[in-house]
Amino acid sequence: MSDYTAPLADMKFVATKLAGFAEIVALPGSGDLNEELLESIFEEGGKFASGVLAPLNRIGDLQGSRLSNGIVKTPDGWRKAYRQFIEGGWNAVPFDPDYGGQGLPQLVATALQDMWHAANMAFALCPMLTQAAVEALSKYGAPEQKEKYLAKLISGEWTGTMNLTEPQAGSDLARVRTKAVKEGDHYRITGQKIFITYGDHDLTDNTIHMVLARTPDAPEGVKGISLFIVPKFLVGDDGALTGRNDVRCVSLEEKMGIHASPTAVMQYGEKEGAIGYLMGEENKGLAYMFTMMNNARLSVGLEGVGICERAYQKAASFARERVQSRAIDGDNPDPVAIVRHPDVRRMLMTMRALAEAGRALAYYAAGKLDIARRHPDADARSAAQSRVDFLIPIVKGWCTENGSEAAWNGVQVHGGMGYIEETGAAQFMRDAKIAEIYEGTNGIQANDLIGRKLARDGGEEAMRLIEEVRDLDGALSRAGEDVKGLRAALSRGAASVEKATAFLLEQHRGDVRNAAAGAVPYLRLWGVVAGGWLMAKAALAATDMLESGEGDAEFLKAKIATAKFFGERILPRALAYEAEVTAGAQSLMAIADEAL
Repeated sequence: MSDYTAPLADMKFVATKLAGFAEIVALPGSGDLNEELLESIFEEGGKFASGVLAPLNRIGDLQGSRLSNGIVKTPDGWRKAYRQFIEGGWNAVPFDPDYGGQGLPQLVATALQDMWHAANMAFALCPMLTQAAVEALSKYGAPEQKEKYLAKLISGEWTGTMNLTEPQAGSDLARVRTKAVKEGDHYRITGQKIFITYGDHDLTDNTIHMVLARTPDAPEGVKGISLFIVPKFLVGDDGALTGRNDVRCVSLEEKMGIHASPTAVMQYGEKEGAIGYLMGEENKGLAYMFTMMNNARLSVGLEGVGICERAYQKAASFARERVQSRAIDGDNPDPVAIVRHPDVRRMLMTMRALAEAGRALAYYAAGKLDIARRHPDADARSAAQSRVDFLIPIVKGWCTENGSEAAWNGVQVHGGMGYIEETGAAQFMRDAKIAEIYEGTNGIQANDLIGRKLARDGGEEAMRLIEEVRDLDGALSRAGEDVKGLRAALSRGAASVEKATAFLLEQHRGDVRNAAAGAVPYLRLWGVVAGGWLMAKAALAATDMLESGEGDAEFLKAKIATAKFFGERILPRALAYEAEVTAGAQSLMAIADEAL
């Protein structure tokens, strides 16, 4: 039995009312996509997620992937499910039709990933990394490399990985030491990579590794990193596999969660060295890899959204069925379902609101990504890309923290049963945590936000978004008393993020430690304000639909109620985040290192 149902009504609402679907389908390359087709795609995706992936989630957690005699075995049902996944064309959704892709917008692919991660995050990690590899190869690969690898990666017949981290390097890629020595038309790669998601498995015949390495004369630091294509099995000019490359999985990490996802330690060059092919130019590998990382960071944010949704659905179902204690109001001594208790309702509504706001923010970013890629006007593409660049660390950081918060609340709603693995609530909490670490910890995302995104343009993109938040105030006035609290909180939130932005820009010109000390709360501040902005827009859209008699009235009323809750219960966090941002680093750095 599946305990996950894709929230199709909310997905369609967010895509069409908040994420710019109408503008996106009018762009070149969108083909015959319309709302009716979108609904059909979502329905089929929902069936696959709930009927195939979700029932395997618990099995995967219990069995995990295993390494035996040099072969990585995925859990029972994984291979069949993956075959169904690629036969259904799900891997190919957003990619170039010239190589077998369906050419659908990233917004559509994002909604589908929302389903995959909610249904079975450990499974969804495999196609997520493949799609990141496709992005890099599509943008930077030579024509012959695209011809050799793209079609099989897009179809999902082969999978892809990112190989960045090494034992001595961690997130400090300047310390990467894997070597690449030129030999004719290829390079010999030697070194070890760790934490490689789906670095090896039994789902496909071949895995194409994207590997960061240094050539002998490369400069030190990140300026000396190159990117190489290293297939598990070498591929001939005719596309046939010609023999095993000198690369293998030497161990799998024992993890606290996502047990079914094989996190591999990969050894390159135990013998003569693995054959690799340079992508693009030498010493530009980190820039190329960032294409993969930005794609993956949006997807990791969706992991947080998915875990929010899955944990919420499970907790809400339990709360409706679990009878315990009398209602706090009235004189009836009989016990009631715990969903009636205000504190349980607080937790459930928090989970629901975080899921809906995170979904809105991720889909909105995906919609802007489509405009950045497809719009015929260069200025429109540039403006959309600037918005995407600013939002990516917020989506990744804030949404993944929301996933952990929701999973934590889900365990709490279950009470003692939540602490028992059999109920499944604890798995979501264990699985959710990795998303805060993947593709750069959330601290790294926050530093990226204030350093590369805020300081680099002097806060111009931040101020543009703040003005859009403020511009909504007039429209909210027509929604009346129902969203009065949301409107007031959003106005305060906009003021908070403006003050925090000004403080960080000033500190970047002065004591940069004061800026760094406020980076994480600044990211969280933007998360609640941008999330609140989109929830307010959702409330307005729902109000308009109710007035015109469009759509399902109960869904729309619930959407307004959830937006109101977000405004009254979550948006006020902005004031605390502002205070934390502007506190500076003095108290943070006051204690000596050795006293900590």
